[in-house]
Amino acid sequence: MNKQNKSYLYLGLCILLWASIPVASKKILVELDNLQMLFYSTIFSCLIMSSLLLRQRKVTLSRKYSLRDYSVMVFLGFLGNYLYYIFLYGALALTTASEGFILAYTWPILVLVLASVILKEKMTLKRLIAIAISFLGIVLIVTRGNLLAVSFTNLTGDVMAVVGAFVFALFSVLGKKYNFDKTLSVFVYFASALFFVTLTMFAFSSFQWPSSPVFFWLLYNGFLVNGISYIFWFKALEYGDTAVISNALYLTPFLSLVYISLFLSESIAWSSILGLIVIVSGIILQSVGQSRKSASLEANRY
Repeated sequence: MNKQNKSYLYLGLCILLWASIPVASKKILVELDNLQMLFYSTIFSCLIMSSLLLRQRKVTLSRKYSLRDYSVMVFLGFLGNYLYYIFLYGALALTTASEGFILAYTWPILVLVLASVILKEKMTLKRLIAIAISFLGIVLIVTRGNLLAVSFTNLTGDVMAVVGAFVFALFSVLGKKYNFDKTLSVFVYFASALFFVTLTMFAFSSFQWPSSPVFFWLLYNGFLVNGISYIFWFKALEYGDTAVISNALYLTPFLSLVYISLFLSESIAWSSILGLIVIVSGIILQSVGQSRKSASLEANRY
């Protein structure tokens, strides 16, 4: 198997796992709240990433970085592995799986806006048009296709999903400035997230041992969706073209709709499908002609 095919294989595995986020979340949130879900999932993610760190013999790399570097990693972990999931899981607990996940996947649109503000990257007319198109897709979803009468499935859940997208966009833009070792930095991200979510859970929730069915989904979410998927992602980047890989990730919400229909028996509104198509159209428009450097900004999420 050549490098390109290996890249597509690993990328396909990533998409298959990430697309299942709303299904796993809904299965877990039936019994646990969003803080408890994040607490357990992060524990399992820390375990799998620490095992990977030991297996790759990268523990000694910890001496390479300064206290300031670790402060940056902790802050990025707070943004991308704690705060983002607080909003994402909170949104999925309140709104439908399809609506919440699709809205959360608007983060690439917000990356463009934040990159122009924070990194002073040029905002072209094409990018402005792309943002407008994708915004129309958001409106289609939250109004359920009735643009003249605003009607939300759950306004709080929808807002949380969009705020979560903003948080991860900020995480992606700020992360572009740094070039930490991926395995070590991801471990620190999860470790710092575990610290924050533990404090938050005991302050605003409670410790609850999950039942066997929910425990299975927690293992799946922690080990695979938030853990092993990182390994697949690194392999995809190693063997393939970053621009192609990054753009292909937008297949994830499409597959999520299929998962949601099959495993949650949740009807998918035609407006959600149409809105998703419009959002992805805007993202594809702004992606056409981008350099590999620009695409790596979005790849920073993983």
